Amino acid sequence: MKQLPKLLAVVLLLVIISSCTINKPICATSNPLGEKQGVYTQIGILFFQPVANSDAAIAKAAENGGITNISTVDYNTTWLLFLMKYQTIVTGN
Repeated sequence: MKQLPKLLAVVLLLVIISSCTINKPICATSNPLGEKQGVYTQIGILFFQPVANSDAAIAKAAENGGITNISTVDYNTTWLLFLMKYQTIVTGN
């Protein structure tokens, strides 16, 4: 019975530091794979997605990386306890 608070503390700690990440490709073009990479990050709170569309995120990621010819676009989602981090990753020249 004395071990129960310690066990609950360990379980709570594991829940707090756990996360899940999913990375999926969105599109690829016939442009050669470039050396530049641009990232646009948005944070959602309490499982509500931030208000933006994917086209604006791709354009912003390309702008952040100084990319004019897009080769690939990837989308990365990371779930934390109450936060969700959305990243759009663009590669190209």
